[in-house]
Amino acid sequence: MPITVGQDTAKTRKTLTVGDQSVAYYSIPAAEAAGLGDFSRLPAALKVVLENMLRFEDGKTVSVDDIKAFAEWGAQGGQNPREIAYRPARVLMQDFTGVPAVVDLAAMRDGIKALGGDAQKINPLNPVDLVIDHSVMIDEFGNPRAFQMNVDREYERNMERYQFLKWGQSAFNNFRVVPPGTGICHQVNLEYLAQTVWTDTDQSGDEVAYPDTLVGTDSHTTMVNGMAVLGWGVGGIEAEAAMLGQPISMLIPEVVGFRLTGEMLEGTTGTDLVLKVVELLRAKGVVGKFVEFYGPGLDKLPLADRATIANMAPEYGATCGFFPVDGETLRYLRQTGRDEDRIALVEAYARENGFWRGADYDPIYTDTLELDMSTIVPAISGPKRPQDYTPLNRAARAFFDVVAEYRGEDETEAATEMAAEGPAPDALIDPRKSIKVKGEDYALRDGSVVIASITSCTNTSNPYVMIGAGLVAKKAHELGLNRKPWVKTSLAPGSQVVTEYLEAAGLQEHLDAIGFNLVGYGCTTCIGNSGPIQKELSEAIAEGDLVATSVLSGNRNFEGRISPDVRANYLASPPLVVAYALAGDMNIDLANDPIAQTPDGKDVYLKDIWPTQKEIAELVERTVTREAFQSKYADVFKGDEKWQGVETTGDETYDWPATSTYIQNPPYFRGMGTEPGTIGNIDGARILAVLGDMVTTDHISPAGSFKDTSPAGQYLIDRQVPVREFNSYGSRRGNHEVMMRGTFANIRIKNEMLDGVEGGYTKGPDGTQTSIYDAAMAYQDQGTPLVVFGGEQYGAGSSRDWAAKGTALLGVKAVIAESFERIHRSNLVGMGVIPFEFTGGDTRKSLGLTGDETVAIHGLDTIQPLQEVPCTITRADGSKTEIALKCRIDTAIEIEYIEHGGVLHYVLRNLAKS
Repeated sequence: MPITVGQDTAKTRKTLTVGDQSVAYYSIPAAEAAGLGDFSRLPAALKVVLENMLRFEDGKTVSVDDIKAFAEWGAQGGQNPREIAYRPARVLMQDFTGVPAVVDLAAMRDGIKALGGDAQKINPLNPVDLVIDHSVMIDEFGNPRAFQMNVDREYERNMERYQFLKWGQSAFNNFRVVPPGTGICHQVNLEYLAQTVWTDTDQSGDEVAYPDTLVGTDSHTTMVNGMAVLGWGVGGIEAEAAMLGQPISMLIPEVVGFRLTGEMLEGTTGTDLVLKVVELLRAKGVVGKFVEFYGPGLDKLPLADRATIANMAPEYGATCGFFPVDGETLRYLRQTGRDEDRIALVEAYARENGFWRGADYDPIYTDTLELDMSTIVPAISGPKRPQDYTPLNRAARAFFDVVAEYRGEDETEAATEMAAEGPAPDALIDPRKSIKVKGEDYALRDGSVVIASITSCTNTSNPYVMIGAGLVAKKAHELGLNRKPWVKTSLAPGSQVVTEYLEAAGLQEHLDAIGFNLVGYGCTTCIGNSGPIQKELSEAIAEGDLVATSVLSGNRNFEGRISPDVRANYLASPPLVVAYALAGDMNIDLANDPIAQTPDGKDVYLKDIWPTQKEIAELVERTVTREAFQSKYADVFKGDEKWQGVETTGDETYDWPATSTYIQNPPYFRGMGTEPGTIGNIDGARILAVLGDMVTTDHISPAGSFKDTSPAGQYLIDRQVPVREFNSYGSRRGNHEVMMRGTFANIRIKNEMLDGVEGGYTKGPDGTQTSIYDAAMAYQDQGTPLVVFGGEQYGAGSSRDWAAKGTALLGVKAVIAESFERIHRSNLVGMGVIPFEFTGGDTRKSLGLTGDETVAIHGLDTIQPLQEVPCTITRADGSKTEIALKCRIDTAIEIEYIEHGGVLHYVLRNLAKS
């Protein structure tokens, strides 16, 4: 189509004409021509942020100096940590994080009325899409009724939440809900919502084109960066502020360039590639940084694989993993049913404004690393971190070490002599740990795979690995193989399009035959909604204290996340998930040994059922069609009869039901005055917990199931909720009473104040062991402030705002750690909790903390961003240790947030005054 560019009145505002459409846009080349600096070699990811500065430059929130700082970034070799105010175009939510966000908005409407303001001022100013995807649980599996039965139970469990979300949809402007059973938010975003280039009407009535950008209340919002849409996860607190027009305060990030060369070899998958990328980038250290992928290897990398790599940015620690616009971006937009005029605009805009990755693309990066994709081998990651990369031919041997470590045993002499890639033979697995299952003709042992789940947008968005899994199932079924009877199998795609092409390819019937029936469209196992395993299996695992395993095609395998019965969790490609279901045992070397036998006793190896890349590509080409995407997304907001039948009110404010155990009015804004407070010093604080390295937000605020003996369980029992109706922590995030009791309550968390005890326990005021919740309430009754100590990468993982909300509501005033993950640090500040980092080589270990100390932190009344302050630790014998802490309030606006008691308090007071 013909493209013309015309000068508008403003220096950087121009007009772009593509075919019959003419739109205004803010031109980076025009900014260069106006003398604002040389931006020609900025990475595309950073140009998106620069365009945001050009569009919102007002001399106040965004200044000309902010724009010039990007040129200085390039001149200084990819570094200039200037504070800027960034405004994303839209917000994406899922229901676990979306419900508490809507609860907060509803509470803010009550709060602004109490301050004499207008409730209608609490309305999203930017478009918000909430996709209900986290609620479906795998109660039923392995049969044709599984999908409908799980959906029915989902509505039974969650009707209160769905009524509340429907109220929000009618009460708030710019707020849409994608109903249950549609798909996973990130896959729906990738396949339908995202546009790469967004358009909207500005205040003068002109149509303006600009990069599609967003923040999301889920850390895997980064997935859409595979389609050149800049987005990342934030906590619900920060997302709510962004919805209400508050810019996101951030530092101009460093950008690490990741050069890809070569191409994937036969027998490897995009999942194998991303697991290696995670390992390399975790070792590199990219927390708080952008990662941009470039190099000739991108010419051989389909967008589905790019999206998988982008999805797992939280696992490698980066803010995002970005892929610039190129021909593959346009091909994917076309395949997934985007409008042809939009596709033409994307190409024209990207070329004109410097976002296009051509043969001459050669930006400046802060740092670089490189990977030849021809070196990738089949792999899995586990048993408890995504970066625990293990080539498939070493997986069985590595699992033996996992068991030995868990049991506190040394490896045997025989094991030590084994080749590094060799498996652990049966003789080396302790026979005492083989437990007969009651009523069955088989036993479980360390390494038995009890959950095998094709789950998560990370991989179900990728037709190549999904078709690959279907072909593995087909070849296995035709050989007479089946899943092992102790394996709970499930297939939970991220969108209905997956079912469409698996059925069109004739593969779903084979997946069904070996137990991978459709169980729902949602996150399921990846978020911890794996559902219960067979009671007799659970009893056998408990009896033998077995290291049972799960294998899933997800992105998270943190301790205690997948199932309370499973200690070792492994991430794998969908085809390997099917293979592990057939083998049923992590001790089997899938790369070399038979994985199963045919009914007539013939050994079957992985190579016998593994499809070729040509087989996969031909089926993808034939069955993954533009028409399938257009058909499945035609009525994406309509929902089924169940959703249409959900009744709610149209009131301006929410009528909080007093008896609800799902939705309660939170206490954040009660009694709030019109003016902020001041930041005070911390004196006489007690230690609530001393935690180790890589404490994740799953440890701090678990999402999965909980027992009746836990504080949260007791709360529900006291309100006559039967155990069968407990649902999960994630589903009850609209009730602060449940979530406070669930804070630091992960069954695998270890408080170092106690010797070897797992679970949410600590020392109470009297020094005896008690639950963290009960201890915190006892300290609150005494008026005693609390602190938490941690190790490296504190708060890794999900963008879980309840990890900060729960911390704040327990009375914790400060968290002191060796380092913080980006989102959780921001969430703590957003809830008024101050993060601090050790300096001078001090750690919780070097200080010898026992939990009996008191802590004082001074200098907070005159605090400045990133300032060092003195901390005094007074021990039980009266001796004192003085250390210096670095305050991780990173920006000036964050000081204001703390003064107000949190970012929502800051926004609420400003809206009430305006």
